Parts: sequence; structure tokens; C-alpha cells
Amino acid sequence: MTETFQVKSLEEMPRALTYLIEKVDSLQETVNNLRKKERANESPRWMNIDELCAYHPSHPKKQTVYEWVSKKTIPYHKMTKGLMFLQSEIDEWLKRGAQKSEEELLQEAKAFVLSKKGKEV
Repeated sequence: MTETFQVKSLEEMPRALTYLIEKVDSLQETVNNLRKKERANESPRWMNIDELCAYHPSHPKKQTVYEWVSKKTIPYHKMTKGLMFLQSEIDEWLKRGAQKSEEELLQEAKAFVLSKKGKEV
């Protein structure tokens, strides 16, 4: 419900001004809190393997994630604390969907070349 304040005389002006100042302060505080939340969301969020497993929609086992890393199918970073995953990169990777690893693409390319040997292209 919206609160209204009506000034009926000049004597009420100081009270009305105080009311307006309080409302502006309240709005400013709300805006500052929203800005803080936005900045917190903008900073990169790093996840370890446990956090990634909990974040990923299918909640894979650690071994599955290690397989993805070894096949280079998932974006990751090696850090002093082990493997780390940047949430923004994981989100993008999930949006793109399942993609073949470099190793799988290389094997397919070799098989294709071998199948074309001796045949005119």
C-alpha cells in the first residue's frame, strides 16, 4: 500500500520535508543494496570439483568430471588447489550442449581420411 502525505498548511512543511528526506534515504539504501548484489553477481565465481558436481544439472560423480577433464570436454583451470571451474564458462559449456572432445574429433578425422584414401575426392 502506498503511503501518502498531504500538506494542508505552511506549518506542516517541516514535517513534510522530514518525511520526504526519510523516504529518499530509504530509497537510496535500497538502491545501494541492489548495486552491491549486482556487483557480487558480476565477480567471477570459481568452483572446486565438489561444487561443480553439485552445480551441474545431472550432479555427476567426481570420476565423470575427471574423465571430462582428461578428454578436454569441459572448461577447467589447474590451480594450486587442484582443478577449478569458472561458473560462467560452465554455464556457456552447458548451453552449447554435449560436444565431442579433441581426441574424438581427431579420431573421426583420421578415420575419414583413411576411408578416402584410394578414392577420388
